[in-house]
Amino acid sequence: MTTVSTFLDKEVIVQAPRVTDRERTMDPVITVDHLQKRYGAHQAVSDVTLQVYAGEIFGIAGPNGAGKTTTVECMQGLRQHDGGDIRVLGLNPATDGPKLRRRIGSQLQQSALPDRIRVWEALDLFATFVPGESNWEHLIDQWGLSGKEKTAFADLSGGQQQRLFIALSLINNPEVVFLDELTQGLDPAARRMTWDLIRAARDQGKTIILVTHFMDEAEALCDRLAIIDHGRVIDMDTPQALISRHGGPQTVTFTSGERDFSWLSGLDVVDSVRRTGSLTSVSGIGPVVPLVSAALVERGFVPDDLRVHQQSLEETFLRLTGRDSMNGMTE
Repeated sequence: MTTVSTFLDKEVIVQAPRVTDRERTMDPVITVDHLQKRYGAHQAVSDVTLQVYAGEIFGIAGPNGAGKTTTVECMQGLRQHDGGDIRVLGLNPATDGPKLRRRIGSQLQQSALPDRIRVWEALDLFATFVPGESNWEHLIDQWGLSGKEKTAFADLSGGQQQRLFIALSLINNPEVVFLDELTQGLDPAARRMTWDLIRAARDQGKTIILVTHFMDEAEALCDRLAIIDHGRVIDMDTPQALISRHGGPQTVTFTSGERDFSWLSGLDVVDSVRRTGSLTSVSGIGPVVPLVSAALVERGFVPDDLRVHQQSLEETFLRLTGRDSMNGMTE
């Protein structure tokens, strides 16, 4: 089902969430149903509905000011929602906050530590909030902080600081981990290393909620992605499915020499066939690559330089939201 809503004089197509076969056989660990949150006259979250399943990296993306951070703060019980219903691990964050916080980990958008606190001191301090004993020493090796135990927070590199924040979010061995804008401000090498850490946490059985406005990050990491704009989920699916659905045409290009491939326009998925010099470009929507490739092989032509261009998730994001993800608005 598709509906059209109007935000700030702009029509936005809101896609009904698609349910996969995998999801039909599982109970969600997080359910958000028609969430609403208002700050005075400002409606930060108007109607967010989503489900998160165990063992996935679930991304939440949207322009600045779309309601991403407010949504995840309501999930953690850090803010009281005004309408709708939230269940995290079967608990209501608004009324079961202490119970919930024993089972989740969190790295907030504005996370910080005192400059002079040492790595081991931070881990030891956070461990005191965990009921029972917390064996935090293994986190130092696990997250690449060996040799930095006595280093002050301010003397760590940006990547090392982020590793420490991840270690702190895992100190209570949580079932669900919330990571908000984790790689903002990191250099490319540190970002890639942090991505590996997020995958490692998922591979350990954690469910990861990743808030990001970096589309390359969402495409690389997320099993599924909800795109939020003006306080609503406008679509939710795997990154590749979102690209296929909203990203526009695919173009297949190959060296054709003098041969004429205009007959490819007869394929249902093909919109155009263009020849430029010795190159032929075939564009269309849908399964263009497999159908064009199969048709070429059937006619006895196997190109050895077939190239595919499809819009990126970032281009798809801009097509969906109609505005730049770095437009300077605040959450």
